[in-house]
Amino acid sequence: MTAGEGIRCLYLRGGTSKGAYFLAADLPADAAERDDLLLRVMGTPDPRQIDGLGGAHPLTSKVAVVQTSESGDTDVDYLFLQVGVDEAFVTDKQNCGNLLAGIGPFAVERGLVVADDPTTTVRIRMVNTDSVAIATFATPGGVVDYDGDLAIDGVPGTAGAISLDFEGTAGSSTGALFPTGHLTDEVDGITVTCVDNGMPSVLMRAADLGLSGAENPDELEADAALGDRLAGIRMHAAELMGMGDVSATTVPKLVLLSAPTAGGAISTRSFLPKRVHTSIGVLGALTVAAGVLPQGTVGHDLVELADGSARFSIEHPTGHFDVDVAVEQTGDQYTVTRSAALRTARKIFDGTVFARPRL
Repeated sequence: MTAGEGIRCLYLRGGTSKGAYFLAADLPADAAERDDLLLRVMGTPDPRQIDGLGGAHPLTSKVAVVQTSESGDTDVDYLFLQVGVDEAFVTDKQNCGNLLAGIGPFAVERGLVVADDPTTTVRIRMVNTDSVAIATFATPGGVVDYDGDLAIDGVPGTAGAISLDFEGTAGSSTGALFPTGHLTDEVDGITVTCVDNGMPSVLMRAADLGLSGAENPDELEADAALGDRLAGIRMHAAELMGMGDVSATTVPKLVLLSAPTAGGAISTRSFLPKRVHTSIGVLGALTVAAGVLPQGTVGHDLVELADGSARFSIEHPTGHFDVDVAVEQTGDQYTVTRSAALRTARKIFDGTVFARPRL
């Protein structure tokens, strides 16, 4: 495929991210050829991604690849690819629950799913972790309606609600909700909770790192000593989680926890792993909630949550993210019995993208 041929592309904001959505059939079947093409489409490597679609940040340098599902119990397969910004890499080692919000609408837009009236439900196999999400959204007259009155922090205005219910996310990347076999571990003198409810994460108290937890992303990113220490913690924790060498991947994520200050259940600062999230990802939020609910985890004593409530409002740098999560304990085993969130999506453009020539 040459740069002049062009590739059909739907560009969507999904949740608090945005990315390029492609039909699998429109991309090279060979993964190496596909990744080379996507680097050129997104304008990577370049801190500004000036010669491509990328928005100079990990949250806006994302790709969704979609096809009719090969499984009998789902409608479409969704492969998420994180594309580097100033580093030339494409990785499938994580899911993205924000781009997930656009998968159902994309499936309808491309004719992979026939829409119902007034709403459509799409069962999505998340290829990265072989887990399932069920998206429900408005399709009056069989057409996706992106408008609505749901506001999500980190996105201006309102849009149509997209309900996301998750199945089988607990341990989907590492094999267990608490993949080290413990509720807490000691890493580099810091007590951490390693947890995976769809996004392998390392939870830490901000105070244990000499932080308040209220710092803005720019402050945290400017702290070189903190960055170096967190990088070491991430590598060690990944080994404990059975993830091996993660130097070339973006997981596990690192999340600093502190007591809520704005009416939520807990406050967070999430690392991507170097840049700091301006909010928090869908699966990241579900993982934080599942990781602090059991008594004895590193963040449990920070949580302010009504007894028996599954509604969990997670504070982040630009507001709140509400999820419904429930965890049941049987002996020393923990089971996630509910994982759900509300997101929105918006169609930005539908057309043809032209990859830059190889450098």
